[in-house]
Amino acid sequence: MEAQEEYIKAGKIAAKVREQIRGEVKPGVKAIDICERVENLTRQLGGGIAFPCNVDINQVAAHYVSPVGDQTTIQQGQMVKVDLGVHVDGYIADTAVTICLDPALTQMVKAAEEALAIAIKMVKAGARASDIGATIEHTIKNRGFRPIRNLTGHKMSRYIVHAGRSIPNVAGYELHRLEEDEIYAIEPFTVLNNAVGEVRDGPPSNIYRWERKKNLEGVPKQMIAFIQQEYRTLPFASRWVLKRFPGPEGVSAFSDLLSSRCIMGYPQLLEKTGGSVAQAEHTVIVQKDGCLVTTS
Repeated sequence: MEAQEEYIKAGKIAAKVREQIRGEVKPGVKAIDICERVENLTRQLGGGIAFPCNVDINQVAAHYVSPVGDQTTIQQGQMVKVDLGVHVDGYIADTAVTICLDPALTQMVKAAEEALAIAIKMVKAGARASDIGATIEHTIKNRGFRPIRNLTGHKMSRYIVHAGRSIPNVAGYELHRLEEDEIYAIEPFTVLNNAVGEVRDGPPSNIYRWERKKNLEGVPKQMIAFIQQEYRTLPFASRWVLKRFPGPEGVSAFSDLLSSRCIMGYPQLLEKTGGSVAQAEHTVIVQKDGCLVTTS
């Protein structure tokens, strides 16, 4: 397989960072310190950052990234998901861990982890994505919880985190069959049985992506050139860009890029009924008779 070594290297780095950060998420720690710790560890281990580290608390299922000066602080009783991505020459590994600071909800985390483990055993060339989704749903419901139906795992390709095809967390969607050498992130999300099990768009996430090039002048022109060169088609954090272009001039230029649609922003994804969400995630390479988990 082309670039398998790079995918495996990215996965090993991502796994090391995930396991290191697992023990550092504690009450009193700021979200921005977690984000920057993940970013720094990734670089120290020789990886690139495939997307900004998400620190998703309680009902935030995905896409919270600290802005400049973020004062968000982890509290006892919270459900904290750390979702991180690493790339080596554009070949991506995506993984996540949930740190449960509420003893009453530890079984919800275990349900997500068990569903992920069982789903991985089903992955092989020719397996139908919808069958994997049905198994994830069945596993989570058997434990007394509910999956989030409108979040899915996703195929990845070089420099592209979401490359079209998905692996659902419920039955009845995505009838395609997996193909040998495809790369997927599989990520079950669980909520309590009395939650609706769907997400809605929330406030801006502080995650952005390059969209198009336009004729610009001054700082906006410099900024979009920096974004294209530095991040290509990968998502980036506003915090990274505003550190490179500090002060009111940088803030204004970033606003200009948004209004001209040179860049687009992602919303936070919030559980509709406000229930806490747990997540587990690994990246796999589909093989003829099984799969290789790059982030184990």
